[in-house]
Amino acid sequence: MDEKGLEGRLRKQGMSLRRLFLHYVKERSLWLALPAVIILMFLAVAGLYGYDIVVRNMLYAMYVSLFFMTVACAADFFLYCKRYRQLEEAMEAGGENDYRLPAAKGAEECLYHAMVHSAREENRRLISELDEKAADMADYYTMWIHQIKTPIAALRLLQQRMEEESGAEGKERRKQAAEELFKIEQYAEMALHYARLDSMSGDMLLKKYDISVIMKRAVKKYSVLFIGSGLSFSMEDFACRAVTDEKWLGFVIEQLLANALKYTNTGGICIYGADGSGKKRNKAVDYVVIEDTGIGIRAEDLPRIFDKGFTGYNGRMDRKSTGIGLYLCRKIMQRLGHTMETKSEEGKGTRVILGFGQEE
Repeated sequence: MDEKGLEGRLRKQGMSLRRLFLHYVKERSLWLALPAVIILMFLAVAGLYGYDIVVRNMLYAMYVSLFFMTVACAADFFLYCKRYRQLEEAMEAGGENDYRLPAAKGAEECLYHAMVHSAREENRRLISELDEKAADMADYYTMWIHQIKTPIAALRLLQQRMEEESGAEGKERRKQAAEELFKIEQYAEMALHYARLDSMSGDMLLKKYDISVIMKRAVKKYSVLFIGSGLSFSMEDFACRAVTDEKWLGFVIEQLLANALKYTNTGGICIYGADGSGKKRNKAVDYVVIEDTGIGIRAEDLPRIFDKGFTGYNGRMDRKSTGIGLYLCRKIMQRLGHTMETKSEEGKGTRVILGFGQEE
């Protein structure tokens, strides 16, 4: 038996050879003690009756027996260590570890194997059911998004007909219809991104992009809400390039702009480049800030704004917040390898700092 090699393997698996030997002796104590007790009984009986020659002959037999017993125990201990190592490897394998178990020895171990296989089959069944439910949910979201496009198209047609109406009342009605139509589209986009979040890695195209270009596209998309809000808007020039996914990052920016518009009644929204502390910079930057002069976030709500389903005081006042938008933003930014930090003061506005890392 290669004790050094075996010792090294067992140490890697968290148990030394000495500790394993102690476990072996404890488990085999009855079988190790039984031959010794039998030999001592024979020697005691022979000694009581004065069979000196018999005792001497039995001592020779005892030495031979002890030798073979030691060899047998050494071989048994080697097999014990090998079996322990196989069980450890099966445990660390995960997944299909029931197929890596060593062969059963005896009826009791056969029952244990049957129990493990039964538990694995039940686990597979439950996982299969969960996968089917997740796939059904994703299919439902996708179907719902495609179905909602029909009323959106109908609303667009109605909006075009409204263009023919004249006067201030017709103009106001057209503006409201355009805003509500845009909100429906955004809610549909949020549902779609939420459904695809778990499989996001298969839906990404990572390239080096100019972040300011992605920002401008998002702002242009939200122009209908900016115009209707009456808020001021500014975007300062900055240079920031990073490896990202345009579609997913664009969704994050759109959600942040939507939140800024929702919770800003006076003042405006500003986008600018910054350093790590959030201080404005006009040159090459690693951070971009979206700042508003809105109602801000309460200090007790700030640590939880990225939690799934958390709406906070502002969300309860608005009564339309789902607590999903910022949760999605944080998850997406993490999977893209970017950072997102929020700084806010109640009544004074909010700053969201997006970090993209330095370009090499």
